[in-house]
Amino acid sequence: MSFFERPAGPAGRVARAMVASPPAWLGPPHNVLPGVAPMELILARTDQTVVAIASIQAYPTGFDFTLSLRLRTVSVREDQQLPHLFGSIVEADPLPDEFLRFGVQFADGRRATNLDRPPYDPEGQQPDPPVLNQHGGGGGGSAWDIEHWVWPLPPAGPFAFVCEWPGRAIAESRVEIDAGLILEAAGRAVTLWPEG
Repeated sequence: MSFFERPAGPAGRVARAMVASPPAWLGPPHNVLPGVAPMELILARTDQTVVAIASIQAYPTGFDFTLSLRLRTVSVREDQQLPHLFGSIVEADPLPDEFLRFGVQFADGRRATNLDRPPYDPEGQQPDPPVLNQHGGGGGGSAWDIEHWVWPLPPAGPFAFVCEWPGRAIAESRVEIDAGLILEAAGRAVTLWPEG
């Protein structure tokens, strides 16, 4: 008997329905292999904290990237609070210093941040662009990698990542890249099959 012997199952093939992609502003399409713009970009750094951007994956409708957080030391209190301190916050005035503020800005001045209301509308109404949406990732303790989606693709020109984290002694920090890197990667995306 082989270790990988198949269990008895139903005769014939079982077809599974294809899951439709989310609306363009919520996340990447499921039927597209993204173009990749390799990136290792340190947005902010102190002797205790690093906020970095890695791995831009671009699609015809937008792009996602990894927000990487590395913490040299983590207090017990921070360890308990960290999972709640990088996502969207809608009701808190003033914002707690422990909350990581993060956003992006297009060359035309439009911006989106993790302080914006989440882009979900039960009636399916398209929000005003741009949208920054956290859509996955994880971590624990001193290392976190959080996936973000930006919709739509930015216009040509400078594209900025911006953060501020007062509780970790990070003042407002901004790093710009040429949006052409994202647009070129989106041009290399491959649509695998028509949706629907």
